[in-house]
Amino acid sequence: MSARMDRSWRRVLLVLSILVLSGCASLRGPGAPGQKLDPWENWNRKVFNFNESLDANVLKPVATLYSDIVPAPVRLATDNFFGNIGDAWSAVNLLLQGRFKASVEQGMRFAVNSTLGFAGLIDISTEVGLERKSEDLGKTFGVWGTGTGAYIVWPIFGPSSVRDTLALPFDRIATSPTLVVKDGYSKTALTALQLINARANFLRAGEMLDGIALDKYTFIRDAYLQRRGSFGNDDEYEVLTPEAPAVPASSPQAGP
Repeated sequence: MSARMDRSWRRVLLVLSILVLSGCASLRGPGAPGQKLDPWENWNRKVFNFNESLDANVLKPVATLYSDIVPAPVRLATDNFFGNIGDAWSAVNLLLQGRFKASVEQGMRFAVNSTLGFAGLIDISTEVGLERKSEDLGKTFGVWGTGTGAYIVWPIFGPSSVRDTLALPFDRIATSPTLVVKDGYSKTALTALQLINARANFLRAGEMLDGIALDKYTFIRDAYLQRRGSFGNDDEYEVLTPEAPAVPASSPQAGP
């Protein structure tokens, strides 16, 4: 059994290595901005269609029911709770990016909401001027000079890139409350709540996207790459210069 597991892990590592190498090689390929970063488009579209089917048949109906049943103040408190956990990880990444003042502010935001805001259920920090600056390890890799790499669509997780894929496990673990929960049932319940609540937030945006996008795959791909600083010279990361203020970007993604 152990030998079989070792062989399985070696295959996974081999596939990841090939993805990283080929993705980095494709970074400056020919074609339109989105196309040159999408060498696996045929495969990505298949995964995208799978995600769309899963969303239409499972996630969206559950999220709609959740939105109809759960009162808006409770959904807002849930947003605040999960967002507060993300603030702690943002503070760490801002520190790694060398943005010390912003890191301290995010740390203060997390501390204030965790204590006076009842574990983050109430967002007091925004009311006193401590705005959220969302950062993740993928953006930190970009600040360190790591290229975006090829565009990838993952089952459940949706749009990503080679760079963001390498950061994905750390970002998911660090922004999940299950990190401090030992009970298996509680872990599952919190993970499901986080997923359903996040999907419920995009119900209206998803309907608008379905109505305006001629090719939903291309629209989401180009929007994701633009938001992650993949086009041009990664202008998103010019926030490191003193004269360029940090401007948080919002995700246009409507899928899971």
